[in-house]
Amino acid sequence: MLASPALRRLSPLLLAISLSACDDAPRFTQAEPGEHLSGGAATVRQFDHNAFSMPSANLTPSRRLDFSVGNSFFRNPWVIAPATTTARDGVGPLLNTNACQNCHVKDGRGHPPAPGANNAVSMLVRLSIPADASAEHARQLQRLGVVPEPVYGGQLQDVSIPGVEPEGKVRVSYDAVPVRFADGTTVELRKPRLEITQLGYGPMHPDTLYSARIAPPMIGLGLLEAIPEAALLANADPEDANGDGIRGRANLVWDDIAGKPVLGRFGWKAGQPNLNQQNFHAFSGDMGLTTSFLPKDDCTAAQTACKAAVNGGEPEVSDNILSLVLFYTRNLAVPARRQVADAQVLEGKGLFHQAGCQGCHTPSFTTAGDAAEPELANQLIRPYSDMLLHDMGDGLADGRAEFQAGPRDWRTPPLWGIGLTETVSGHTQFLHDGRARNLLEAILWHGGEAEAAKQKVLNYDAGQRDALLAFLNSL
Repeated sequence: MLASPALRRLSPLLLAISLSACDDAPRFTQAEPGEHLSGGAATVRQFDHNAFSMPSANLTPSRRLDFSVGNSFFRNPWVIAPATTTARDGVGPLLNTNACQNCHVKDGRGHPPAPGANNAVSMLVRLSIPADASAEHARQLQRLGVVPEPVYGGQLQDVSIPGVEPEGKVRVSYDAVPVRFADGTTVELRKPRLEITQLGYGPMHPDTLYSARIAPPMIGLGLLEAIPEAALLANADPEDANGDGIRGRANLVWDDIAGKPVLGRFGWKAGQPNLNQQNFHAFSGDMGLTTSFLPKDDCTAAQTACKAAVNGGEPEVSDNILSLVLFYTRNLAVPARRQVADAQVLEGKGLFHQAGCQGCHTPSFTTAGDAAEPELANQLIRPYSDMLLHDMGDGLADGRAEFQAGPRDWRTPPLWGIGLTETVSGHTQFLHDGRARNLLEAILWHGGEAEAAKQKVLNYDAGQRDALLAFLNSL
């Protein structure tokens, strides 16, 4: 088929694809030109435990120095005030960790606590309550996307400085959920059960909603920020106009600096509009550090010792440090793909498309010419995400809305770098709460708009499943 003169005149991309006459399934016969460069010219060729910690490959030496300085504030612990280390003191009074790197270990993926353990470390728990008709709740919904729990706020902080009681401890246990493939193979999934114990400030609101979230990997965030808004919205189909069952929707979220709703891009439910806001909210919620954008400690009225604690300056994270951390988080490079021309990987790529996974995991975009950093501009990137919200079914539902994201909605996570998770992070625990212990389990938790794709995978035989996983692990 590929030897015909007509097909030889086709573009390299089309030459890489053929269609089966019997099922119209795409068959990828060769790699696309440049397919291994997931992050365009910023892609790095680093495949060891530091694979997620490298600067964009096209940074100049002087810009690499700025990256290194930002890395130091991301990696090194912040300390309790007052301290001689005045540039990085003031952590707490309530917090989840004292360094960004503790959650994003090696700039990679977090994980839930081991069953029975009390220390969540790289997993946090979001808190909220249902809104009533009050003006205050309306204001919180507009600005925060949720109504925080009145005593404990929007996030459980399980660590504190001396003299301040931590908010509580988190335990996770699991129930078994068996899933059977068409060939008889059975996989036992695990469904998490969250328990919050040792509450430090009395009982929570009886209608409190909980959502466990592990820290996502940090690679390629600046490139994702640089995708034109119009390119993302072009894939939205909230009414399913094309009839494919996929209803990608944008989340509109509050921009603290612009003072208006804008497109959400970051977070498990796309609840943050840009990296700067993602960063200063993380400094506040995760580490108890103030910035000029969030100048008050994250203490509720009931937490008097928290309010009385000594601070590390006003703000504790200077605008200069915040800008250096922003530059660092924008320029954590994406590693190149491996084995893009391998026959099994190409077969798996075809199976990925045959199942319809690319309906949400959009393979590629081109970043804007006016990206925030010149190194990130005009890059053909391959994140395998549409950055939109999708209904993922009851199995993954957390029952908690966030701006326009509903209780069953999640943003499509990028897949680039996913095959290096174990190398970098030392585990293969996936999805928003880390319930999936490998990529196959992650696929089998898909439902809602992804139910049809999952059912196709359930009909794949062992060889096809291996090929699909080979493709995913090449990303």
